[in-house]
Amino acid sequence: MKKLVISTLFVMQTLFLFAQSNTGFTGRVLDAKTQKPLQNVVAIIQNTNLKTLTDFNGAFTFSDSPAGNQSLQIKSFGYKDLLIAVEVVEGKMLDLGVVVMEEDVTAEQQLSLITITENDLGDDNSGSESTAGLLQASRDAFQQAAAFNWGQSRFRVRGLDNEYGTTMINGVVVNKIYDGRTQWGNWGGLNDATRNQEFTAGTAPSDYTFGGILGTQQIYTRASIYRKGTRISFSSTNTNYSWRNMITHASGMGTNGWAFVVSASGRWAKEGYFEGTDYGARSLFASVEKKLGEQHSLNFTSIYAENSRGRNSPNTNEVTELAGVKYNSYWGWQDGKKRNSRDRDVAEPILMLTDYWKISDKTNLNTTVAYQFGKIGNSRIDNQGADNPDPTYYRNLPSYYTSAYNPDDYTDFQGDDPANVANGILARDNFLANKQINWNALYQANQTSDGHSAYILYEDRTDDKVWTANTILNSQLADNINMNAAVNFKKLKSHNFANLLDLLGGQFYQDYDNFQSGSEQQSDLNNPNRNVGVGDTFAYNYNLLANTIDAFTQFKFTYRKVDFYVAQTYVRTQYQREGLYKNGLYPTNSFGKSDKYNFENFGFKGGLTYKITGKQFLAFNSAYMTKAPSLRNVFPNARLNDNIPAGLESENVTSADASYIIKAPRFKSRLTAYYSNIKNATETSFFFGEGIFEDDNGDGGDAFVAETVTNIEKQNIGLELGMEYQITSTIKLMLSGAYGEYTYNDNPNVTLNNDNLASDTNTNPVTDFGIAKLKGYRVSGGPQTAASFGMEYRDPKFWWVGANINYLADNYIDVSSLLRTDNFFRNPQDLEGLGFPEATPERASELLKQEKFDDFMLLNLTGGKSWKIKNTTFGFFASINNLLDVVYKTGGFEQTRNANFREVNQDVSSGTPAFAPKYFYGFGRTYFVNLYINL
Repeated sequence: MKKLVISTLFVMQTLFLFAQSNTGFTGRVLDAKTQKPLQNVVAIIQNTNLKTLTDFNGAFTFSDSPAGNQSLQIKSFGYKDLLIAVEVVEGKMLDLGVVVMEEDVTAEQQLSLITITENDLGDDNSGSESTAGLLQASRDAFQQAAAFNWGQSRFRVRGLDNEYGTTMINGVVVNKIYDGRTQWGNWGGLNDATRNQEFTAGTAPSDYTFGGILGTQQIYTRASIYRKGTRISFSSTNTNYSWRNMITHASGMGTNGWAFVVSASGRWAKEGYFEGTDYGARSLFASVEKKLGEQHSLNFTSIYAENSRGRNSPNTNEVTELAGVKYNSYWGWQDGKKRNSRDRDVAEPILMLTDYWKISDKTNLNTTVAYQFGKIGNSRIDNQGADNPDPTYYRNLPSYYTSAYNPDDYTDFQGDDPANVANGILARDNFLANKQINWNALYQANQTSDGHSAYILYEDRTDDKVWTANTILNSQLADNINMNAAVNFKKLKSHNFANLLDLLGGQFYQDYDNFQSGSEQQSDLNNPNRNVGVGDTFAYNYNLLANTIDAFTQFKFTYRKVDFYVAQTYVRTQYQREGLYKNGLYPTNSFGKSDKYNFENFGFKGGLTYKITGKQFLAFNSAYMTKAPSLRNVFPNARLNDNIPAGLESENVTSADASYIIKAPRFKSRLTAYYSNIKNATETSFFFGEGIFEDDNGDGGDAFVAETVTNIEKQNIGLELGMEYQITSTIKLMLSGAYGEYTYNDNPNVTLNNDNLASDTNTNPVTDFGIAKLKGYRVSGGPQTAASFGMEYRDPKFWWVGANINYLADNYIDVSSLLRTDNFFRNPQDLEGLGFPEATPERASELLKQEKFDDFMLLNLTGGKSWKIKNTTFGFFASINNLLDVVYKTGGFEQTRNANFREVNQDVSSGTPAFAPKYFYGFGRTYFVNLYINL
């Protein structure tokens, strides 16, 4: 009897312990249309560390869930997120049965997003300023509106440049060292292959990196996580390109331990939305994974995206009124075809080898080695001793005559004189008749007696070679403590040079600077008086070298009512310039390697989430970090010398935000207040200015200069609101809003490098113009106020339609720093420093008032339908943006050619300024249609 009692008690205890360790639920995830199981779907019990993936049968299990009411989140890219309320009973396993996931329409919208981000690339081989591409992985209602509804207007989340966000592929940061920005075109056209993404907003914790204050985007290309099958699509649009086709195939993980994914696409257009903007792109992707055991896998990824497109010009109001919003001065007819002089060519393949090591059930170590190489080229016309071929050159426009003043009497306006009025009319008629580049005239001008070309087409080339190695550790130290750690190393060699593309009918081009004389004309004193041909390097030639190493650790703690995290990072950056030419202006500081410049930076951030209930949360994040200046700003005049700005320092970046969040099955919302402050920022620009320097030689103090603005402080504060409400199973409402005030918070310092002042005794011809009174001015870069209201109807028979209306406001022009220095009031012809007698504070305030662009509204429509025929799914997605064809400005900048009060005042007072601001315009009514087949 005693043995029986003991045995019974032992069995009961065992059963009790077994029951205790099996509290939770199971389920199975299927595609709503095909009813096929979905593998690698992420299932998360909110407010816990519990997360799992579905197996090949679509099944998932949680056997150690906390008892009580839980919220189960199920998500997979290409499908709508699900949030399911589950009541977990202590000691019981609940079977949820089949959970079906519906196709997510925003996955199709991403196919059109690249047409926005690619249109935002600069002239200086830099990356995109846009933040739209960074947000495409987010399911947040506000961020979806920011990317897809407001992105076409160049809206920036929190007013931040792309360089303050971090983009990663398999844990490797792919932001450019040159300017800190992401080159979205490096994987353009590979939307299906790069769909597996994770986005962390602001300074919220990322498992892979410390990140920036804008957010972190992680793109996964591990072959085994792609859904097995083949997808073929064909698209048509009238934005940057006209047509696109794409095919992607994923094998899934085979029984032999191999998985692979391949994808290819092509995009092309004879002419995009703006005149003369041709487009051609080819993209290839391959990812192969070999499973070496239960703990190890190796994955190799290769990405190749070649892109060539014609750029469009910014224009003054005068030019736009004459030639229209779509006018582009960069192209002209040649042999019956439109030829653009400003092509941008990008081809930078990426190769990655990643080792995935599952050390234990709670610890993973992923290590990647990556190599990226290739070229970026921006073409343009150069000329020697010949007229400027730009049809919008100021001497070709009516305003050149109608803004004229007597040079000997600043009060004598002559723009309304009969001769100038008549010449203005002739200039208008001539411009309208010859408003494009005359390629034939350039070829004729090159038929010189000795064969030299007066005009050529060349490109500013950057050939980068980047090696990266990183390792990322993720470990669950306890049930409620997670640790993330990473170490990264990056090495850059960036070759920068002018590459001659076309002699335009001539036989050679003379490699010298015709604005200088004597030895100062020579671009390379080691090889003077060179004649160059197609494919030759000339004008400038140098390498930029950089090494960075950074380490980061992060600890996340999860408790019943509060989650919190702390993270820290250390970054060491080293820059160096290696001159390959001995420039005639700077013979002692242009050739050979410069000194090495080191920056040591650190960052700390932390945050907490307070769980009011299982559906309501308060979240707080804050960060402080220092950031090395970009390579671009360390060597502002790198083409000619290795000088650096005086007193160059790292940026100081502070950020904080607070959010109230609701996550319920039918209603989701987030209200966020944020603050960011960036100190000691540096910016570089180049322009030709008149009346800048003292007039010692009768040229009015004119010069082509490199402007460096240091000690910039920017402050961004604002609110974000995103809401979505599922009224019924078929109807959903969306409401989003943004209000920001992005201002200069202090007065920066302005210096100008004037090559005309260079000499053997002055190898750093920099003039300090003191502070620019920018405090209180708005920072340019997109609307600072935005609102969106949308409605979506999704029919059970797999068709849907949606509409949204958007209001965008408070977009400001990019102001000139130089015009806001004391130099604005200095008369270059008055050596006694008496200034301009007509200059009054009231008139100066009028002239320097920052222009605010008109507010506007955009109406967008979207829709789609899909069918299942046997085992094949057919579908289409269509959108119309800016249905009402609203004309609006997305950005613009003040010209600084007129650099003092008198010149600006005369130009503006004429009523037809010759050097008015130039503007960029957004797309009018555009469409995007995508047809696809899933096999």
